[in-house]
Amino acid sequence: MSLKARIASELRDAMKARDGVRLATLRLLTASVKNREVELLHELSDDELREVALKEVKRRNEAMEAFEAAGRDELAAKERAEREILMPYIPEQLSDEQVDALVDEAIAATGATSLQEMGKVMGAVMGKAKGKADGAVIQAKVRARLGD
Repeated sequence: MSLKARIASELRDAMKARDGVRLATLRLLTASVKNREVELLHELSDDELREVALKEVKRRNEAMEAFEAAGRDELAAKERAEREILMPYIPEQLSDEQVDALVDEAIAATGATSLQEMGKVMGAVMGKAKGKADGAVIQAKVRARLGD
């Protein structure tokens, strides 16, 4: 079963169960997928669909941080619940150890020794970790390794 069909099936299940948060979240994901399909002029593959879901998770994370900073805990909790609903649709995330290994490998491969060569290292790491790790985390790890 394709990921798109799985989402449609879970959407129907949420409707039958009258699960409002899950229903609204899956509808938003479906709308984002349709918008991306219109942009690209073709039906999304499972990998492309995972990228759309990852963007939605990132949006929830950003909104959650903003609401927490503003003291709006009830809205932050809603964003957290939506993020948890979307998590099964994103690519499996790399562990810290795996990211560290990718960073070390990229530094060795590029021969980078200073922060001025950070772009080369970031390009190498992001090529291998696309969608599987947060770019900000990778950037912090690269900066820490090259800054020493």
